[in-house]
Amino acid sequence: MVLSIPIAANLGGMGTPIGTPPNAIAFRYFVGEHALSFGGWMLFAVPITVVMIAFSWWLLQKMYPSNGGDLDVRIDGRFERGLKPYIVYITIVLTILLWVFSDVHGINACAVAIIPVAVFSLCGIVDKHDLKHISWDVLWLLAGGIAIGTALASSGLAGLLVSMVPFEQFDAVTIILGISVLCMIMATFMSHTATANLLMPIAISMSNSVVSIEEQGGLVVIGTAVALASSLGMGLPISTPPNALAHATGLVDTRDFIKTAQILSPLGVLLIFSVLMLMTWMGFF
Repeated sequence: MVLSIPIAANLGGMGTPIGTPPNAIAFRYFVGEHALSFGGWMLFAVPITVVMIAFSWWLLQKMYPSNGGDLDVRIDGRFERGLKPYIVYITIVLTILLWVFSDVHGINACAVAIIPVAVFSLCGIVDKHDLKHISWDVLWLLAGGIAIGTALASSGLAGLLVSMVPFEQFDAVTIILGISVLCMIMATFMSHTATANLLMPIAISMSNSVVSIEEQGGLVVIGTAVALASSLGMGLPISTPPNALAHATGLVDTRDFIKTAQILSPLGVLLIFSVLMLMTWMGFF
């Protein structure tokens, strides 16, 4: 049960552009002719997430069979009523609907994200004390990574790195699968956000310089592959915050993470790659 929480957190984050920082990093490149809507991302990412979580549930039962009986879980909670709670409920539902149907109304997902910030601040639901508890270190890490990516692209360094490797000698399928595997391995030993920040500008440069990649979905496919593969690096306690929290309970150790990830991570990369290639073949990208 302890292992199921970080596994579900890592896999569940792939479902939406805001689920994990790597997804947000990739999503900022999907503009103009490469635009991808919030709902468009969910169209292929949510099925991947559902399949992976269902398989993980089956795998954990096989690896750690339980002979226990029924588990009685009681969660004390109540439905809050009043003006402010209803404002929160309505704002959350409205924001999600605007995100999912962004291709209908044309409002950018980033602009929609401002709505709950503005509403909660104006209504006094979020005050200065709440702002102090925001994970500013994570936000600055994400912003710093975006700045590095922008600098790599604008300075031409990312293009130079790409030109040093003869990617033209490989077909697009091999390149996309290769960078996905590399991303998954790197994300196992370092931050998912840092991995995406390092590889995303290089992947985007490859999509612009290697003609065969454009024929396989181009920037959107390779950017999405890097983002989703980052979430599959979960073989060590240091790989993700959910893993670290689970390890801190003392109920699981490094062997448990390696044992599950050695199956889930490669399988996830193959599933992501297969779905993206299928969506490309169907003309989605």
